[in-house]
Amino acid sequence: MRTVTILGATGSVGTSTLDLIEREPDRFRVTALTAQSDVAGLAAAARRTGAALAVVSDARCLPALREALAGTPTEVAGGPDAVVAAAASGADWTMGAIVGCAGLRPVLAAIAAGGTVVLANKEPLVSAGEIILAAAARSGATLLPADSEHNAIFQCLDRDRPERVRRIVLTGSGGPFRDWSHDAMRAVTPEQAVAHPNWSMGAKISVDSATMFNKGLELIEAARLFPVSHERIEIVIHRQSAIHSLVEYVDGSMLAQIGPSDMRVPIAHTLAWPDRMETPVPPLDLVALGRMDFAAPDLERFPALRLCRQALEAGGARPAILNAANEIAVAAFLERRVGFLQIAAIVEETLQRYHPAGPDTLDAVLAVDAEARAVAGERVKDCVV
Repeated sequence: MRTVTILGATGSVGTSTLDLIEREPDRFRVTALTAQSDVAGLAAAARRTGAALAVVSDARCLPALREALAGTPTEVAGGPDAVVAAAASGADWTMGAIVGCAGLRPVLAAIAAGGTVVLANKEPLVSAGEIILAAAARSGATLLPADSEHNAIFQCLDRDRPERVRRIVLTGSGGPFRDWSHDAMRAVTPEQAVAHPNWSMGAKISVDSATMFNKGLELIEAARLFPVSHERIEIVIHRQSAIHSLVEYVDGSMLAQIGPSDMRVPIAHTLAWPDRMETPVPPLDLVALGRMDFAAPDLERFPALRLCRQALEAGGARPAILNAANEIAVAAFLERRVGFLQIAAIVEETLQRYHPAGPDTLDAVLAVDAEARAVAGERVKDCVV
């Protein structure tokens, strides 16, 4: 039986993970579940799975969580330090699905404890990639990607002979505005931006998909995760989201991972790895799919791709600044304080205004993140919707 901890158990990735492990109760035992403030969702999940520990990051919610789990064997705790302690508890398999830099310390704690750590949030590798990879090397932890694109590459890549790889191709749907004119995109509303054509995701990642920041951040992640130089990682628009990414080898062969647009597929791969497990996902109907289209991304329409590649090439603090500024800009857009096209403009101006040294510790990363958020926040105040 594999012990499991889910950091961010009430989000979209967390609930997909719970759906899988609850179908095989004899195969998995839940060590800990954490959430930010969703007491009802966390308590319900803890009751269903018999979790040993439930932790709410917002300590103000601890009394409500304690009441919700009264009479159960589940221990409860609250506050950011309690989340870190839960992550460090030594589970065999830990899902890192806490959105934002709030997930950095817990993920690093899980890595330090060894075991298998699954990365579903982008901040560890984007903002603190070198620190995360060094920690995994020290502890012997196994890092597995849960993003469909990176999981696809992981499945197709010959990690023992990376010199045989010619290039990696990251696929992306292009989001809901892939055919919209620049002028039409000025009037995009939050409701339109979160309506992804192929995937069911949270608001932040849905907006990132619409701006294509999501794909740019995945480029940075791929460069950290896989032994292939960033010049050999390409992005291609694939509308149907059936091919999740490809690896091309020097002999011209291309290996692709193909499957339904359902996060339970890549999560199941990491849950069972190096084995496989059943999922409730309907099989991909190739006949119904009918066709698969590909196109080059439009860098004028989606400047996020240019900004992300530039940040990756520059290195140092640039990826952390980019990520922090994007989070601030997306939050402001969802609150209708900035327009859709202003998201990338805010990120670019933040990168132009702030030039710290490259961080070499987690505290330094968090300091860069905090200052970048402040700089981006000032830029948001200047925006007119």
